[in-house]
Amino acid sequence: MRLSQSGNALIKKTASLVISAMACTLAWGLLPSPSVATTAQASNDLRNKASNDIAVSLNGKFTQGALLRGQAPVESKVFLNGKPVPTNKDGKFVVGFEREAPLQQTLTVEYGGGKTWQREITLEKREYNIQRIDGLAQKMVTPPAEVTARIKQDNINVANARSVNSDLDALFTRFEWPAKGVISGVYGSQRILNGVPKWPHYGLDIANETGTPVYAPVDGVVTMADDLYYSGNTLILDHGMRVFSTFLHMDTITVDVGEKVKQGEQIGTIGTTGRSTGPHLDWRINLGKMRLDPQTIISGSPETQ
Repeated sequence: MRLSQSGNALIKKTASLVISAMACTLAWGLLPSPSVATTAQASNDLRNKASNDIAVSLNGKFTQGALLRGQAPVESKVFLNGKPVPTNKDGKFVVGFEREAPLQQTLTVEYGGGKTWQREITLEKREYNIQRIDGLAQKMVTPPAEVTARIKQDNINVANARSVNSDLDALFTRFEWPAKGVISGVYGSQRILNGVPKWPHYGLDIANETGTPVYAPVDGVVTMADDLYYSGNTLILDHGMRVFSTFLHMDTITVDVGEKVKQGEQIGTIGTTGRSTGPHLDWRINLGKMRLDPQTIISGSPETQ
């Protein structure tokens, strides 16, 4: 449908430490040893060279709201806090930590006929910006009754568009900024409108003029291209393994549902459709139903891309 308008730790004999200023990478040597605490934002390479060792990597920023990409030995089973984490045929997996996720997390891998390896992860606690705005028209705080049915159906359609669990692994590619502009809104912030607390903001806002090109941050398949009440012209891309990008308030969408798009391919333009106070792109990342921070998977600035 085309729309217009719109990742120092010590392991016997061998270990190395790698520190990255842009992202945190954690790679653990898998030995059935005691748990090792992992400090938020630390970047470690603990891969043991011994022949009886196996390795797991977990890459990302160890903080609330983060999406982390990992890999375990093929055919092993991965668990986060006791809950199964899907892996693909290559042992790749994805985990996420919600906006207010507990700071202590446990990653467990079962491998080699019942052997178990476990590590404790400590996340960094985040502070979010809370804004109070008063004097708004009531329709900007609470939607009118006549659009309730439309909003409900919009929510169903979005859930369906994010229900795919494809075997694509494009999300293991380095993400690029989807548009040039200035960051005008960040993940986790919250507004209190006329004294009424609203849902936290789960996207990253990139402000620029209407018509500014929007590009696919990595390869994906279009699962939604529709005009929604709150978010206006809305596009959802499936990057595989239950990871989705959503782009809100677009002026135009130039790809169709079912279409495969490549990283860097234009998919539309920035706009101000839906309930928007100015032209910007609201970019969101989901792991299934979990809302995560795009800034945990990308580096640099949209002004310098």
